[in-house]
Amino acid sequence: MRAKLVEAGVLTFSKAGFNGCSVQDITEAAGVPKGSFYNHFESKEALGAAALEHYWADGSCETLKILDERAGSPKGRLKQYFEDSLVAMSEKDFTCGCLIGNMAAEQSDHSPVIAAQLSAIFANWSRRIGACIRQAQEAGEIQSTTDAEMLATFVLNAWEGALQRARIEKGERPLRQFIDVLFTQLLH
Repeated sequence: MRAKLVEAGVLTFSKAGFNGCSVQDITEAAGVPKGSFYNHFESKEALGAAALEHYWADGSCETLKILDERAGSPKGRLKQYFEDSLVAMSEKDFTCGCLIGNMAAEQSDHSPVIAAQLSAIFANWSRRIGACIRQAQEAGEIQSTTDAEMLATFVLNAWEGALQRARIEKGERPLRQFIDVLFTQLLH
């Protein structure tokens, strides 16, 4: 039942936002009695943190696997990661976005529990992007000698901003601009 609630939390938070849904909405989506919610979670906030952890481990982390591959060009893998992410957003008609970005915008000021989970996710995400950038630097594909971790953090921050703009504009232009500038100006 806990797993059902976590899955329903991911879906409900993604569609309605954390503040846009109730525990009742989540239990209905999970198909479980509302009273059983508190047998598994002390609060909606605790479910929010668990939903983020699950989303990262189950979905978002999966898309990052291309960065970890050793075959092919590291810079090419990095570009493919962002291109694939652009396609995924396009398939959702630039709605919903990434649960991680959504929760960061909505809850980071209000929930220390969720903020801590988000901080850990962003640190891991940056490390994975940074490892790919470092490999590209070592292979001579990226000329910049700027610290790969710092570049990765900047890249991730810019990507999240571009995602927000794409959702606002309901189109790929901000994401396409991000990819173009990243690979023709910053990581050349």
